[in-house]
Amino acid sequence: MLKIFCKNTGAYQEFQEGTTLLDMVPAFLPDHPSDILSAIVNNVSEGLKFRVYNNRDVEFLDYRSYNGRNTYCRSLCFLLCKAAKDIFPQGKVVLRRPISKGYFCRMDKGDGTDLTVDDIGRITGRMREIVDEDMAFFRHEVQTPEAVEIFRKMGCEDKVTLLETTDDIYITFYTLGGTPDFYYDALVPSAGYLKVWDLIPFRDGMLLRVPDRHDPASLAPMVSQPKTFEVFSESLRWNKIMNLSNVGDVNKSCMEGGATDLIQIAEALQEKKIVQIAEEIDRRYFSRDKVKVVLITGPSSSGKSTFCKRLSIQLKACGLRPVSFSTDDYFVNRLDTPRLPDGSFDFDNFDTVDHDALQEDVMRLLAGEEVEVPEYNFVTGLREYNGKKLSLPEGTVLLIEGIHALNPRLTDKIPDSGKFKIFINTITSISLDDHNWIPTSDNRLLRRIVRDSNKGAFTARETISNWPNVRRSEVKWIYPYQEDADVLFDSTYLVEFAVFRPRAERILATVPKNCPEYAEAHRLLNFLHYFVPVPEKDVPSTSLIRGFIGQ
Repeated sequence: MLKIFCKNTGAYQEFQEGTTLLDMVPAFLPDHPSDILSAIVNNVSEGLKFRVYNNRDVEFLDYRSYNGRNTYCRSLCFLLCKAAKDIFPQGKVVLRRPISKGYFCRMDKGDGTDLTVDDIGRITGRMREIVDEDMAFFRHEVQTPEAVEIFRKMGCEDKVTLLETTDDIYITFYTLGGTPDFYYDALVPSAGYLKVWDLIPFRDGMLLRVPDRHDPASLAPMVSQPKTFEVFSESLRWNKIMNLSNVGDVNKSCMEGGATDLIQIAEALQEKKIVQIAEEIDRRYFSRDKVKVVLITGPSSSGKSTFCKRLSIQLKACGLRPVSFSTDDYFVNRLDTPRLPDGSFDFDNFDTVDHDALQEDVMRLLAGEEVEVPEYNFVTGLREYNGKKLSLPEGTVLLIEGIHALNPRLTDKIPDSGKFKIFINTITSISLDDHNWIPTSDNRLLRRIVRDSNKGAFTARETISNWPNVRRSEVKWIYPYQEDADVLFDSTYLVEFAVFRPRAERILATVPKNCPEYAEAHRLLNFLHYFVPVPEKDVPSTSLIRGFIGQ
């Protein structure tokens, strides 16, 4: 008999060897309000069909957890792909990215005609039939060449290229009603778990709507994100021009010696965009409603500081003189910082910034005064005045960078016409393959892990532990203002996961297996191994990526 400890209940129970996690759920959580979707077993993520043969610690997860939510959404994507294949046997679904509280996807029916509303209705109907039938997902583990041959016969060259460029001996794939597909993590046991979703026309494709993370019984409310979609579409167009639709294509190019070219192209595209932004600021500076304040924000590890430096250089090239400061310099003294319910400091709260003092200084600068601005001492936790003075003579623009820079309360006394707002984010356009998107937060989490370790600030375990708090704060304080920006800048780097891989693997390997953070470290390690590594030396010193890996 096995002895299983359930972290959800704090209780032990005994089971026969080989019992699945699915069979354990009723014993531990008979009255759980929502479906259990996956589990963490000895700090490693597993699907519910996982069989246990030794004593284990188990934590069961529902949709309200990050892991459970991803399991549900992956399974839902397979459901869509299966239904579309049943309706259009020669068709092809490409799942691109999360947007507007759903997943954007395109459909090529394979007959040369455009996708119609009726077509989407037929796919939706087939999806509901599969759910009603409670069709099972089956997991298969085979040698990689066998998996490659299966997907080659199906015409799935995206999966073929990805699998051929990894060094796995065995590959896991799944089937639903006899239809194979590849997903790099677990799925739910059967389609009957997928109760809440919708499929609607969206732009030039479809939007697969998913449950609300706070209320899994309801659909997440749609959010209009036209500017985000346009930036994403622009990145896709460039990827298509370079014949780099997915990670397998990037891997193949790197293996053929093209990594340096990819890096140079990525740098050129980013610099081109920064030049365009600088030129627009210059144009608006000399317009009737003179722009003298540039606000720069973005979530954690989006590259705000490096972007600000590069923008300053391009503004100088336009003939303007930029001066800048960070909203961090206006932090209240640490003892006055708002606190979280557990009593710890809430450093991402808007009231962490003395916004009244900041706006007063900005108004004085705009009025032509010379102003002494503070510098925050992160060692002592005090805002200090050390003689740093700023002024805005003719030809000067003020750059204000920080996570709250676009919050309208920060600069509500300044007319909108006098402000230029920039939002920086990692709007990942590359995917593992046509059905496996890369979460945008994975870019930033890996950046933060590498940077924190490189600077000796935090261990990988500490960074991972704090990440959920960071994400919650971003959703509350930063993302609501993304679509208000004049410009969205995508700081993703086509080969950044390949550049990060060697360093990130060493750092993630330091996370102890006996701590909860190991589950995320293990997931990231599995994810990174799909990328062919690229040497850091090929990255130029001015690159945004250097802000994370160092010089």
